[in-house]
Amino acid sequence: MGDPGTRRAALVVASLTSFIVPFMGSSVNIALPSIAKEFTIDAVLLSWIPMSFLLASAVCLVPFGRLGDILGRRRIFGWGILLFTISSLLCGISVSTSMLIAFRAFQGMGSAMIFATAVAILTSIFPPQERGKVLGFNVAAVYTGLSLGPVLGGLLTAHFTWRSIFLLNVPLGLVVVLLLHYRLKAEWAEAKGERFDFTGALVYVVAITGIIYGMSLLPSLRSLWLLFMGSLALAFFVRWELKVGEPVLDLYLFATNRVFAFSNIAALVHYSGTFALTFLLSLYLQHIKGLSPQAAGLILISQPVIMALFSPVAGRLSDRVEPRIVASAGMALSTIGLFLFAFLRPDTGTGFIVGTLSLLGFGFALFSSPNTNAIMGSVEKRVYGIASGSLATMRVLGMITSIAIATLAFSIFLGRVQIAPEHHDAFMKALRSAFLVFSTLCFGGVFASLVRGKVR
Repeated sequence: MGDPGTRRAALVVASLTSFIVPFMGSSVNIALPSIAKEFTIDAVLLSWIPMSFLLASAVCLVPFGRLGDILGRRRIFGWGILLFTISSLLCGISVSTSMLIAFRAFQGMGSAMIFATAVAILTSIFPPQERGKVLGFNVAAVYTGLSLGPVLGGLLTAHFTWRSIFLLNVPLGLVVVLLLHYRLKAEWAEAKGERFDFTGALVYVVAITGIIYGMSLLPSLRSLWLLFMGSLALAFFVRWELKVGEPVLDLYLFATNRVFAFSNIAALVHYSGTFALTFLLSLYLQHIKGLSPQAAGLILISQPVIMALFSPVAGRLSDRVEPRIVASAGMALSTIGLFLFAFLRPDTGTGFIVGTLSLLGFGFALFSSPNTNAIMGSVEKRVYGIASGSLATMRVLGMITSIAIATLAFSIFLGRVQIAPEHHDAFMKALRSAFLVFSTLCFGGVFASLVRGKVR
């Protein structure tokens, strides 16, 4: 465990980065219509602006989590915030859709290095009896970023164009680099000296890329080929990891640790059902309701504000009450909120939207930090990086699945066209269908959360 000064510095640095990355993500969501207008791109290609970020994050989280255990979590974390800052600058000066998507992928790599190590660092230096509280504050920082993103993102887009969203991250990132260099000098590497499984990492990247890219192309025949090849690579990865001495991902954790396995599954399901919410509602509010980016942001802020307010409370609660009870209640509330959004119409009132978003925010707060507490509390120190990377991977895979479901709905009902008034009916069908799928996923996730077993 670290001394009080190191603990405070770690919490500040981890919380700042946990604010910056989701702030940028939610800001970009509100700016997507403006980006589409400038580059004249359709809804399916537009979805690749968030998707490229998430894909790069997904394939890098597990390898970087393992590298953090071996080389040092602070070192990997520092490289990550530096890469994220540089790629934010490059996104801000992009002159084409392909450039923006490519630099978003580099941002995703940087965020993977950050999130594969941040929770592991906090878990390494805070005692178990304070872990839920600290993770609750860290999650609150995430949701504060999500809260301010739509509002500031709308203001920045309206007055300084969408590029300012990316450029704002540059000074923020530099502040974190300086804090890390001068205030957080300790290092954590409980697996120092162990070998890194390069073969497993490479196969993992191929498998996840094939599966995720294949999902994004559904329902085309090409997608089936990619999904098949990705699944073959995943099967080889599982076989390789079970026999290698020092795996990049310890699969025996999933086979022998019930709490770890089902908590990760619950995280995957919850993010699969909730992440595309802001993406879809941003398009709905601006295209169907005719609101400005700023006005849409003010409505969307209601969900993450509730998240930020109640996450520390939920974290403290999970230090006293069995985490699966708190997290399962949160998943149930998310299910109800998503089901209500399946009944959206062009004339749905703002009060209904804000109220449902607030319900979802409360559900998310109850789920996230207790679920994280359960995962990190169920493993030993030597694999904190693997556990942190695994949790972050479940989160990102869930986010990608959520975007893929939304993209598939667009492909089926809307096709590769821009969202114009003559296509609003088709857009609403796609929107409602996506929310029905999301609510069904979370309903099943309640049971996955309940059967995980006890942490204490």
